This record gives sequence, C-alpha cells and structure tokens, in this order.
Amino acid sequence: MKEKITNIASLIDHTLLKPDATSSQIEQLCQEAISFGFATIFVNSFWVSFCHKLLKNSKIKVGSVAGFPLGATTTIIKAYETENEIKDGANEIDMVMNVGAFKDKNIKLVEDEIKTIKKICHKEITLKVIIEAGLLTDQEKKVAALLVKNSGADFVKTNTGLGSGDATVQDVKLIREAVGTDFGVKASGGIRDYPSALKLIGAGATRIGTSASVKIMQEMLQEQKNF
Repeated sequence: MKEKITNIASLIDHTLLKPDATSSQIEQLCQEAISFGFATIFVNSFWVSFCHKLLKNSKIKVGSVAGFPLGATTTIIKAYETENEIKDGANEIDMVMNVGAFKDKNIKLVEDEIKTIKKICHKEITLKVIIEAGLLTDQEKKVAALLVKNSGADFVKTNTGLGSGDATVQDVKLIREAVGTDFGVKASGGIRDYPSALKLIGAGATRIGTSASVKIMQEMLQEQKNF
C-alpha cells in the first residue's frame, strides 16, 4: 500500500544563501515561493529589503541569518545584524549558536546571547537557533536543544548546511525528545528530495530548510499523479 501524499509546502523555508546569488536568482526564489506556497524565503541580509518589496502583497515571509555560518561573531554583531534585518522587513531570523563557547561549557554566554537576540525579535519575529548538530555529541545536542528552548527562542535548527553534516532522522528525533512536543524543530542541511523531507517531518521536524524546494515539490506532485 502506498503512503499518503503529504503537501509539505507550508513547512518549507525556501533558501538561497550562496555568496554569488544574483538579483535575478533572488527574484526567482521569491516567485517560486509564491507559486508553491512555501512558508518563508531565506536570504542573506543584503537581499532582505529587496525580497520584502517583492513579497509584500503575498503571505510568504522573509527570513535572514545572524552570525552565519560560523556562529563565532560577538553578540553585538549578531544583535546588529538582527536589528537591521528586521528593519529591512525580515519576519524570521536564523541565528547560529556560538558552538565553541558551548563546547567550552560557557553556557551562560550562549544563553545570554540567545536571550539578547530574542529580546530584539520580540514576540512578532520568529527566532531559530542553529546548534550545528554535526559538530556535537548526542548528549551535547540534547543540552543545546534544551538551552535554546529555555532561552526563549522559537525553534532549534539542526545545521547550517555548510560543511558540518546534514540533517538526519536520528538528530531530529533526539532533538524532538529533548524539547518536547510544543517547540519548533527545523531540519536543515542536505535535504534534497521529497522522501527525505517526509522522513524528517515524521521524525518531528516542523520546518524544513532547503535550497532544493522546487525539486521536492515536483517529486511530490509526480507522486500524486502516480498515487
């Protein structure tokens, strides 16, 4: 018996964070988001205002990043990035946790940083914190996930997708168990097809970050035809 086809468009953050992204590619990203009904587009801060104007008459949200991709900038820098991205029209911020400080067990620094960024975001702006799971032990993933939740963020996110490993079902399950059922979990990194996205959602992800969004939707539509 075939599995039920699930429309996951509203769970997808349609992402283009390449350093060589051009205005025409960013415009295409926005049009694709409108066409498929993705939750959010994610771009580097330079493009936030441009995307905000393109999407102002749509339901698609604009997301951007802080401390990306290493997380090793100071809290002041992350705060400045966040403030400017929100001013330019960002509705969601994905911030990279200071992984080195976390591994040094400087928990207070990490906690204070998340609290600082969430204070800037207020209730209106969604804050996701990237823990870079590929660099952590299983125990560290659990501790980091709970730290993100207890510091006031809205989501814990698995990876940046830039070299530290891909999102895995095991990591999503582990994070979901750590934070409980009432907290956001975003899987990101190496999600390139519809079956993989479905498995991660089944494991507990409530948002999927990917640059292969269109391919995933095309595969979903093809499965619907064959169902």
